[in-house]
Amino acid sequence: MLDQGDNATLPPIPSKRYFTIGEVSDLCLVKPHVLRYWEQEFSQLNPVKRRGNRRYYQRHEVQLIRRIRSLLYIEGFTISGAKNQIEMESGNQSVPTTQVKRKVVTELIAEIDEVVAILSE
Repeated sequence: MLDQGDNATLPPIPSKRYFTIGEVSDLCLVKPHVLRYWEQEFSQLNPVKRRGNRRYYQRHEVQLIRRIRSLLYIEGFTISGAKNQIEMESGNQSVPTTQVKRKVVTELIAEIDEVVAILSE
């Protein structure tokens, strides 16, 4: 199993424009096949592909991979939960929190109780 320590123990990201999948694998402590899988699951992760379908990741994608790694390995999110969290953080989608959902359900139940009371009179 991979070292799943926190992201503070990861090596610093060098200041260069593009990184190969092997370099990203070393920088993020994630195996290349996992990175390829995450590309399929997270639409924000879209490395440039050049000759021979070789992947080249940019700095912001390396940072995103580290965030995904943190959500999955450290914070215990599922893939689906991590997707939702990243979408919320990027502001692309407004996903209601559990607390907001509970409030809406409580309000709906109160309204239904009122309707039932009116109908039973």
